[in-house]
Amino acid sequence: MFPSIFLRGIVKVSLVVTETVDAGLFGEGIVESLIHAWEHLLLQPKPKGKDGNCEEYGQVIPAGAVVFGMAVECSEIRRHHRLDVQDLAGVHLPANVKFQSLAYSSIDSEETIEPYTTEKMSRVPGGYLPLTESFESMAVDFNNLQELKNLATKKPHKMIIPVIQEGVLDAIVVWFVLQLDDEHSLSTSPHEETCWEQAIYPVQNLPDYFVKPGDHVTMEVSCQDCYLRIQNIHIINADHEMDVERSSNKNEEESHALGSEAELCSALAGLQTSKPDEIRQLCTLESTEIALLNNVPYHEGFKAAMNKVLTSLAPSKQSQIMDVEDGGGEMNSGNSQGGNSIHFTTDPFYVLDVSEGFSILPIIAGTLGLVKPYSSVEKEQHRLTLDLISEANHFPKDTLEFWLRHVEDDCAVLQRPKSDKLWSIIILDVIETSGLIQQEMMEKAAISRCLLQSGGKIFPQYVLMLGMLVESKTLIEENAVQGTEPTLGLNIAPFINQFQVPVRAFLDLSTLPCIPLSKPTELLRLDLMSPYLNDSNREVKVQICKSGQVTAIPFWYHVYLDEEISLDTSSETSHWKQAAVVMDNPISVEMGQELVLIVQHHKSNISITVKQ
Repeated sequence: MFPSIFLRGIVKVSLVVTETVDAGLFGEGIVESLIHAWEHLLLQPKPKGKDGNCEEYGQVIPAGAVVFGMAVECSEIRRHHRLDVQDLAGVHLPANVKFQSLAYSSIDSEETIEPYTTEKMSRVPGGYLPLTESFESMAVDFNNLQELKNLATKKPHKMIIPVIQEGVLDAIVVWFVLQLDDEHSLSTSPHEETCWEQAIYPVQNLPDYFVKPGDHVTMEVSCQDCYLRIQNIHIINADHEMDVERSSNKNEEESHALGSEAELCSALAGLQTSKPDEIRQLCTLESTEIALLNNVPYHEGFKAAMNKVLTSLAPSKQSQIMDVEDGGGEMNSGNSQGGNSIHFTTDPFYVLDVSEGFSILPIIAGTLGLVKPYSSVEKEQHRLTLDLISEANHFPKDTLEFWLRHVEDDCAVLQRPKSDKLWSIIILDVIETSGLIQQEMMEKAAISRCLLQSGGKIFPQYVLMLGMLVESKTLIEENAVQGTEPTLGLNIAPFINQFQVPVRAFLDLSTLPCIPLSKPTELLRLDLMSPYLNDSNREVKVQICKSGQVTAIPFWYHVYLDEEISLDTSSETSHWKQAAVVMDNPISVEMGQELVLIVQHHKSNISITVKQ
C-alpha cells in the first residue's frame, strides 16, 4: 500500500496508475497528464542510489515504454493511402494534382490531426510482408519529469534501417512495450492479441517505392506536439550508398563528417534528387476516399449505367458532339480571358451527384455527351481539384457546376437545377463506409423520385442486403465482457455491458475469425425507384450447413445501379467495410436445421432477431 501525505492542504500521492495510451502511445495525452501529475500530485521520485524503503516517494505505473517499428509491404494500406491509378473510366487524373491521406498531414497543418492511422495487422486483408527487422525507435521513462518535458521539444532523431526483403514500401508499422515495473511488461506488437491496434505511418510522395536487400529506409522520429511522429521517410538505393562511400574516400574530411549514422542518413537522403512534377493543387482525402478512387470497378460500373440511362432518354442527343473549337453541334463555345465557356443551344441532360465526400462521378458523367453535371462536394480544395481534373480532360470552362454554391443549406441540395428543369440522374450514397445504411436514405430517395424527368433514374436503383450465420468467439469477446476471468475475478459485466451496441461496424469479413454456419442469404431489399416493393418487416428462412453456435450475423450489400450492373460491398476492391449483428445469447444449431430470422428496417436502422 502506497501512502500519501498532505502538503499545504494539497494531497500528494505516492502512486499514479494510468492507461492513457493509444496505438501511437502518446495520442491520449499521457505525456501532458504525467507532467501535470509530477508537478502537482506526486511525491518526488525514488532517489537514485538509495534503497528508499523508509522514505515516501512517487512512482508511475507504467514506469516507461519502448517504441518499436518495422517497414512493411501491405496492399491494403497502399490502396487506402496512395493513388494507384491515373485513368478512371475514361477520366485522366493529372500529375499536377497531388492526392494524400490525412495521415500524412504536416505538423504545421492548421488542424491537429493524428499523424497516423491504425490497423490490427494480424487481420489486415491480404496480410503484410516485413521489409526490415523490427527496430527500436524511442524509449521513454514516465518516472522522469525532465525527460517528459524534453520529449515534446527534442529534435527529431534520424534513423537508417537496412532492408532485408524485396518488396514495395507501403508503411512503417509501430507498436510499443509498456514496462509496468522492473518485472512486468505488456506488448502491443502485431503478434499479440490485445485491445490495441498498431499505429500505421503510410509512406507517400516517393519517386519509387520498390526496395531490395542492400537498400536502406531512412526516417525521422520525434514526439513533437506530444504525438509520436515518423516523418521524412526515404529509400536509399544500395548503388547510391556506394556512390557516397566512394566520394567520401576521396576526401578525408568528408569521411570524418559522415562519421555518425544520423549524418550519413542525412547525406544519403540528399541523393534523392528526382524533380517532382509541378503541383498546382494538393488534395487531402480520407483514407476511404482514396480507396474509392482506387476502386476501378466502381467507376466503370457507374459509367456504364449512366450511359445506358442517357442513351435511353434521348438517342439522338448521344450522337451529337461537343465541338468546342468551331462551335458546331448542340453546344456553342466562345473564348474569353478565363478560357473556354460552354453554351447549350438545346437542353442538356442534368446529372446530380450527392454522394458523400470527394467524387469524380460528375466528371465521368460529363464525358458521356450532352451532359451538365453537378457536384455537391463541400470543401474548396476538393472543388479546385475537380476543376483541374476537368481542365486536364479538356472540359470547356464551367461545364461542371458545384451545386452547394446554388443553395443556402444542405436541405435544398435535391432541388431542381432550374425551375423548369428536372434531373436525368441523381446519385445517392446508400451505404456508409462503416457498412451501415445511410441515415434518412429512403427519405432522400422519395424526394429524388419527384425531381426526375420521365425515364430518369436514381443510382443505385435498389440494394440487396445479404447475410449469413457464423460462430465467432472474437465478435462475442469484443462486443461484451465475458464472465469474470478476464478481469481478475471482478464482476464488472453488469455495469459495462449495459452500454454495448447490438451491431458491430467497420469489419473486414475476409479476415474476421469465424466459422460460417450457413450460406449467404438475401435478408432485405431496399428499392429506391419503387418504394412499394420495400418491406419494413420480413421473415427469412436460413438453412444451417454446419453444426455449431450462432453468435453473430454479418451482413453486406449488393448495390444495383440497374438490373445488370451491381457493386459488392464485400469485394476486395471495395472501399466499404462490413458489419454484423452480435447475438446477446448464442444459439446452438445442428446441420440441416432451419432458423427463421426476423429482419426489421425502420428509419435506416436494421435489426435482426432469431425467431424460436
